[in-house]
Amino acid sequence: MPSRLVNELSPFHVMEVLEKAKELESRGIDVIHFEIGEPDTPTNIQICEAAIDSIRAGNTRYSESMGIPILKNAIAEEYKKSYGVEISERRVGITMGSSPAIFLTLLSIIEPGDEVIVIEPHYPCYPQLIRISGGIPVSCRVYEEDEYQIDIDRLRKKISNRTRGIIVNSPSNPTGTIMEPDILKSITELGIYVISDEIYHGLEYGKKAHSILEYTDNAFVLNGFSKLYSMTGWRLGYCILPEEFIRPVQKLQQNLFISPNPFVQMAGVEAIKKVRHQVPDLVDLYNSRRLIMLEGLREMGFDLKTVPNGAFYVFLDISPLGRKSYDLAFDILEKVHLAVTPGIDFGVDMDGYMRLTYTNPEEVIREGLGRLAKYLELQTD
Repeated sequence: MPSRLVNELSPFHVMEVLEKAKELESRGIDVIHFEIGEPDTPTNIQICEAAIDSIRAGNTRYSESMGIPILKNAIAEEYKKSYGVEISERRVGITMGSSPAIFLTLLSIIEPGDEVIVIEPHYPCYPQLIRISGGIPVSCRVYEEDEYQIDIDRLRKKISNRTRGIIVNSPSNPTGTIMEPDILKSITELGIYVISDEIYHGLEYGKKAHSILEYTDNAFVLNGFSKLYSMTGWRLGYCILPEEFIRPVQKLQQNLFISPNPFVQMAGVEAIKKVRHQVPDLVDLYNSRRLIMLEGLREMGFDLKTVPNGAFYVFLDISPLGRKSYDLAFDILEKVHLAVTPGIDFGVDMDGYMRLTYTNPEEVIREGLGRLAKYLELQTD
């Protein structure tokens, strides 16, 4: 019989939408994917060749448990260049994707029954990983009319004597919001650990995202290569740790994952040192797609009180349609073959929303918007 833990875990609803979409595609049905948060651009060929060269050089054995020094140093240098912060490469731990970085961080701070605050709407896996780590997720809601910025007074009321930390994500999945620097700074003054998920840093449109390390060293940074370098399948991430957590996280890494893949790490070195300068071109591409999607949604009559200025998502208020987001997502998929993410993935109060991604060529985005408009017309017939 499965354990109570796995029985009580919520599913990742976007994956269920994706699996249904794949089933339709297997029957020859053309589906447009607005649901999955994955870049459509291929991994840069230089990155691929660096991995191949590393394999040919024999780098197929275990690496250091916390990653190879050359990559750790490159990440430290990148943070110095981008944010003006000085961090020792010792504080950098390389992981097999950013999800293990989140998991290792939570395991290192949580005692059974401890609370960790998550900002709702939030990345779906945060509460699940907190529960797996023995903790209790506590939701703090942010609102579209406030541009999804955190109300510090509201946040303070969520802190109890069991609170160990808070997870912040800027730019945000699913809203695309970039947190204001004064709010970030205020969060560091609350006396709890700050876990800053910075995976969408670099994907910014007219507004700069700030690292939590600009305001404190006593915080955890989570980041990776999936989004900025179109490397989702490579599973390469990292954490930047407070000094006192270097050894604890190292022991967890040794026992849970042993070490990250050495040739994938060399691909990461290539990404930072040789490909990072090409990122502005990718940002321009996403921005043009963003503007097309926002314009199309407005033309359909959607009221966008705030717009995303980072990542590659639009979080859309669908409450006027009067349907639960999960049922609505599958109805849209069945009737017009457009896959979207139900808002329920992002928090218990998010059932009146759905998330759309603009990681598609412009013509595909226009076609997808046309399908959504067709669906809305069907509802008024």
